[in-house]
Amino acid sequence: MKRAVLLLVLISTFVVYAAQLVIYTSDSFAGGIAKVVIPKFEQMYKCKVKVVSFGSMGDVLARLIAEKNSPKADVVVGLNQQQLMKAVAEGILEKFRPVNAKNIVYRGLVTDYGTVYDYGALAMIYNVEKIKNPPKSFWDLTKPEYKGKFVLIDPRTSSTGLAFFMWTIAALGEESAFEFWSKVKNNVLTFTSGWSAAFKMLETGEADMIVSYATDGAYSMHRYGTIKYMPVIFEEGAYVLEEYASVVKGAKNSALARAFIEFLLTPDFQKEVPLNQWMYPVINVELPDVFKKYAPQPRKILRVPSDINNRLDELLKKWEKTVIG
Repeated sequence: MKRAVLLLVLISTFVVYAAQLVIYTSDSFAGGIAKVVIPKFEQMYKCKVKVVSFGSMGDVLARLIAEKNSPKADVVVGLNQQQLMKAVAEGILEKFRPVNAKNIVYRGLVTDYGTVYDYGALAMIYNVEKIKNPPKSFWDLTKPEYKGKFVLIDPRTSSTGLAFFMWTIAALGEESAFEFWSKVKNNVLTFTSGWSAAFKMLETGEADMIVSYATDGAYSMHRYGTIKYMPVIFEEGAYVLEEYASVVKGAKNSALARAFIEFLLTPDFQKEVPLNQWMYPVINVELPDVFKKYAPQPRKILRVPSDINNRLDELLKKWEKTVIG
């Protein structure tokens, strides 16, 4: 009997270790922290991990929904608050709360279908060599002096773009937010499909300002040794984006997927978050000095009313009609 049990354990272990874990995610995760942490996970579990990026998280979510009846991914990494709720409503995620969730500092971020692994406040980032009088509020972006100088991100395709859209609603109220969008669209240089494309335009000098994160001052000091890109959190208040990872319902390698979710909440992963994701870790790990010195802490955190999340598709259609026409 003992031999039979041991054989079963060995077979189960082999199945997990021999499997290939498939992760669906965005370009920013795939091209950044994944390169650092995935080899660690592969070594720990003697497995192979295939990271598949579809550009932005909106595209990832659309692919997951399209594959609902025959899922190809085991894990999805990078859903924000609203995208997580939509994924749950679509029935594409497996209910799973990892044991390591006990390590998450902010207990309010613990959920049954998604595991938060980082967070960060949004900000407008400007090139200090080109912008001498940065905007201080949302309405400042509608002024003639900023016409053609900044890039925004499409909320239909990007988690960062969606978070900025939510930020406008949280800061201005729904009615005033759409009034803002009807005016600001005339000043926008372009809308990118994702954060990576927007940041590339900033670094190449095509844009002077973009939507990004309050930690970008720390990034600038770390990367360039000077504050080339300065974050501005608008006077209306800050909005925090949370990023979640989930096990895909019907995943072929669900055991390994759950192991990966557990891994996200270990020091091995979390200590790499600040200098690779440029976000804040969700467990207690030591922050780099550049975070302590050059990443401003928001004084006021804004949240959208709960009904907003339930009306996401409606609001995005309204945004499209207002901005795109």
